[in-house]
Amino acid sequence: MTQAPSGEQVEIAHDDQRAVIVEVGGGLRSYSAGDRDVLDGYGPDEMCLSGRGQVLMPWPNRLEDGSYRFDGRDHQLPLSEPANRNAIHGLVRWASWRVAERDPARVVMEHVIRPQPGYPFTVGLAIEYALSDLGLSVRSTATNLGETRCPFGAGAHPYVKLDASTVDALSLHVPAASVSYSGERSLPNGSTSVDGTEFDFRRPRQVGSLKLDNCFSELDRDGDGRVRVGIHDPSGRSVIVWAGEGYDYLMVFSGDPLPDVARRSIAVEPMTCPPNAFRSGESVIALEPGAAFTAEWGIECI
Repeated sequence: MTQAPSGEQVEIAHDDQRAVIVEVGGGLRSYSAGDRDVLDGYGPDEMCLSGRGQVLMPWPNRLEDGSYRFDGRDHQLPLSEPANRNAIHGLVRWASWRVAERDPARVVMEHVIRPQPGYPFTVGLAIEYALSDLGLSVRSTATNLGETRCPFGAGAHPYVKLDASTVDALSLHVPAASVSYSGERSLPNGSTSVDGTEFDFRRPRQVGSLKLDNCFSELDRDGDGRVRVGIHDPSGRSVIVWAGEGYDYLMVFSGDPLPDVARRSIAVEPMTCPPNAFRSGESVIALEPGAAFTAEWGIECI
């Protein structure tokens, strides 16, 4: 009997909503509401490409040369993006996760990161995917199971899909005051105000031909503590990707260099730290032994 490339397929449902979470990487393969595919996902017979729906832990985005220093010790990770000599998107995207809890509209996936070259720490991970009248929520918890403190960051990589054939026709709202640009080797080269730039999406406006591969920060949160990124198509349909407290950065990516997603969907990636954080130290979470960190993001359809 053959197995799906992404392992066990776990479907959850609530009214007309459906989501499929997979064993490989613990990621979100698909999410639909009614007749709408909300995400640019992939099929059960396909391997995940371009990070679609993947979990990015214990760091999101890229790490220059795969090397960093933490608590006086130097560490060298494998270069999982060899063309740019970076380590990218953490250590769990291709690992097997297990179903720890399961209900019709909810599932909890678990995985333990074991000590390994470049990351000699033990971290327990749990991700709860849940559907409700409000849409999809994703709650992630990381617990330091080791005897020394460890560096940690988290991110997610959903691509939002609407009825427009390309992202050019979509309207985008990103309530953020600062933006960083990806330079050589797709690494950040500094943050600046969005004032007067083509990356000022504090009021919704059309994407047009703009290429997006940018990290947004200084986020403007609503009264419930969530920041909401809105994506709207010309027919009036909208998707909101929200991020709760702890997710202080948002990567927005139009997929231009990746043929399978190029400009047909927009990745909105909640992150606890910016690209290259293990190297820069910016917003890296230092988890003490026994300590846990939890953050939540989700999707609303309008």
